[in-house]
Amino acid sequence: MFTGLVQTIGIIEHRDRDRLVIYCPDLVDKIAIGDSVAVNGVCLTATQVSATNFVADVSPETLGRTNFGDRRLKYVNLETALAVGDKIGGHFVSGHIDGMGKLSDRLLVGNSWELSFEAIPEVARYIVFKGSIAINGISLTVSYCNESGTNFRVAVIPHTYENTTLKDLDIGSLVHLEGDLLGKYVEKFLKVANNSALPQPKSVITPEFLLEHGWG
Repeated sequence: MFTGLVQTIGIIEHRDRDRLVIYCPDLVDKIAIGDSVAVNGVCLTATQVSATNFVADVSPETLGRTNFGDRRLKYVNLETALAVGDKIGGHFVSGHIDGMGKLSDRLLVGNSWELSFEAIPEVARYIVFKGSIAINGISLTVSYCNESGTNFRVAVIPHTYENTTLKDLDIGSLVHLEGDLLGKYVEKFLKVANNSALPQPKSVITPEFLLEHGWG
């Protein structure tokens, strides 16, 4: 589990069909073999760690759902896993992306940036006005979205813009998107509640229970 607060930017030193070697000398002291690391929002496992980099295996499933196979991708946002007692400054990010999005516009407003994106329907269903979304592993707030969520915008402060890979995106660049985890649970609960073919949970709150506990 992560929070979407990027700790540093790593550099992909080497890639092949089943692994990434990521240079991040200022973060490796916080990474041990077997640890989970969010790489552009994708949860990967460190299989080797040196003084300056770490290695993460990448499955065909991950390559098929991400842009890690794109040789033009050089810089990646990095975040180590949330530990018990850590502050949750962003929002809950699982590291299991829902799909890809595309940067469609960039506008400088004052000293901040407004970035517009297009999202596929599988992700758009979880995009709501003032809701949270992870873009390349960065916890951001949706400042505008159309009714379907397929077009949305986020406002980015200078610190976030300069200390993440958002500044490196070009119009048309693909990004990893992960919708709000809480929204997915709500969706699942509603599906179960509205499907009479599925066993429905029985509430322990009955008229008899209320009377017994003084609510009569």
